[in-house]
Amino acid sequence: MKEMFDMLLAVYERAALMLICLFLLTRTRQFRQLLQKEQHTRQELLAVTAIFSLFAIFSTYSGIHVEGSLINVRIISVMSGGILFGPWVGITTGIIAGVHRYLIDINGPTSVPCLISSVVAGFVSGYIKLKIIKEHRWGIGIIGGMLCECLTMLLVVLWAQPMSLGLDIVSKIAMPMILGGVSIGMIVLLVQGVEDEKEVIAARQAKLALDIANKTLPYFRHINSDSLNTVCDIIRTDIRADAVAITNEHNILAYVGVGAEFYNIGHEIISEMTKESIQSGKITIKNNDEAERTPQIHSLIIIPLWEKGVVTGTLKIYYRHAHQITNSLKVMAIGLSQIISTQIEVSRIEQLREMADQAELRALQSKINPHFLFNALNAISSSIRINPDTARQLIINLSRYLRYNLELNDAQIDIKKELYQIQDYVAIEQARFGSKLSIIYDIDEELSFSIPSLLIQPLVENAIVHGIQPCRGKGVVVISIRDDGERVRISVKDTGNGISEEVIEQVKRNELPGKRIGLLNVHHRVLLLYGEGLHICRLEPGTEIWFFIPHNSSKLAA
Repeated sequence: MKEMFDMLLAVYERAALMLICLFLLTRTRQFRQLLQKEQHTRQELLAVTAIFSLFAIFSTYSGIHVEGSLINVRIISVMSGGILFGPWVGITTGIIAGVHRYLIDINGPTSVPCLISSVVAGFVSGYIKLKIIKEHRWGIGIIGGMLCECLTMLLVVLWAQPMSLGLDIVSKIAMPMILGGVSIGMIVLLVQGVEDEKEVIAARQAKLALDIANKTLPYFRHINSDSLNTVCDIIRTDIRADAVAITNEHNILAYVGVGAEFYNIGHEIISEMTKESIQSGKITIKNNDEAERTPQIHSLIIIPLWEKGVVTGTLKIYYRHAHQITNSLKVMAIGLSQIISTQIEVSRIEQLREMADQAELRALQSKINPHFLFNALNAISSSIRINPDTARQLIINLSRYLRYNLELNDAQIDIKKELYQIQDYVAIEQARFGSKLSIIYDIDEELSFSIPSLLIQPLVENAIVHGIQPCRGKGVVVISIRDDGERVRISVKDTGNGISEEVIEQVKRNELPGKRIGLLNVHHRVLLLYGEGLHICRLEPGTEIWFFIPHNSSKLAA
C-alpha cells in the first residue's frame, strides 16, 4: 500500500512540475496572448505542440520503472494540450508522445499499449475541446484522462506476454496512473483562468474605446483638419501611442505625434501599405518594421474605416518600440475604428440633412415670392389709372421689398428688416383695400433677433386675403412680437371671417389647404427651424396664428 501511495505521490509531483512550468509560461506576454486569441496561426499551433510534446517526452524520461513499465504523466500532457488548444495540438502531441514512448522501449510489454493510448488521448482531448462547453472541460478532461489510462491498462493486459506479467504490471501502476488524471483538471483550470482574463481585458478595452468615443464625439459634428487632429490627439493620449493618423482613400487628413513634421497634412499621399489595406479591407499590422518616413517608428496598425460597406479611409496607430501591437490593443482599435466609422457616417448624414433643410427652406421661400409678387402687381395695376402718385409709391414699396430679397442671400435677417418688408407689403395691400384695412403693430422694441426672411409676411397676407377681404365692413390685423419668458411669441391676428377647422387640421397634417400655399410653407419652415410649427386658433370674430422662437436658439442674435 505504501509503495502504491509513493507512486501516486510521484505522479502528482511530476504533474505539479508541469503545472509550475505552465504557470511560468502564462506569465510571459507571448503565451498569454496565445491563450487569449480565438484563432491561432499554424506557427503558433506548432509552437504550442512543441511545448506539450516536450512535457510528454520529459515525463517519459522521468518516469518510474515498474516491471518493464513507466509511471509517468504523458497522458496528462497530451490531454491538457488538446483540451486547451484543440484537436491539431492534441492529436499531434499524442502521436509524437506515443511514437517516442514506443521507440525508447520497442520490445517492452507496454510500448505498443502506450503508443495507442497516447494517440487516443489526443483524439479524446480534441473532441472535448470541440464539443464540451468551456465550463465543463476540466471535469470531462479528468474523466477522459482516467478512461485513457484505463485503456492503457487493458491493452497492457492483452499485449503483455505472458498475461500474468501484464496483470502484475497493471496491479502496481493502475491506481497511481488513473488517479493522476485529476491533474488534468488542475492544469486546464489554471490555464483557462489566464485565458478568461481576456474577458476582463476586453471589458477594459471596450470602456476605453467608449471613453474615447465620448471625448471625440463633439469633434465629428463638423469634420475638418482641426477637428480630426484633435480626435487623433485624444486617441494618442488615451491609448499611449506615439502617433495616430486618419486618412481618406487618397490623402492623410490628420497626423499627430512622432514624425508629424514629415507630413504635409491634407495634401500628403497615403503610403502603398495604406492603399493595400484600403483595397483589401483588411487590418495591417507591422510589429517589427521601420516606417518609411519615420524610422523611429517600429510598430504600427492600419485599420480600415467603413461607410455603407465601403472603405473610405483608415485609422493608423504608431509606436516607437517593436512588438507593441498586442492582441488586446488590436481588439480595442478595431472597436474604436467601428465607432469612428459610425461617427463619420452620422456626421456626413447630418451635414447632408442640414444641406437638405437649407435647400428645402430656399425652395419654400421661392414658392412664396411669386405668390406675393402676383398680388403686388395686381394692386399696382389697379392704382395706375386712378392715382398715379399712389402707384408710384407702391412701385417704390415693391422695388424696396424685392431689393431686400436680392441683397439678403443668407437665410437670416434682422427682425427690423423683416418688419420693413411687412410694411412695404401692407402699403401695397392698403392701397387695394383702402379704409377697409387697418394694421396695428404691437412690437416690443427692446427685442433684437434674427429670423428667416418672409416668415411673417405670408401670415399677414393670409390674414388680409382670407380673413379681411371676404368679410363685410372694416377689418383689423394685429402684428404682435412679444417676449414670452424663455421664448419670443410672434403672432398675426385678424378680425375677419375666421379660419375653418378643416384648414387647421390640414395644416397640422402637412396637407395643402386649398390655395393657402404661404400658410403651409411657413408652417413647414417654422417646424424645420424650431421643432414646433404654427399654432392656429379660430376667434370670434377672426383668426390668430402664432409661433415661438426660443431665446437659446442659434437663430437669435442679442
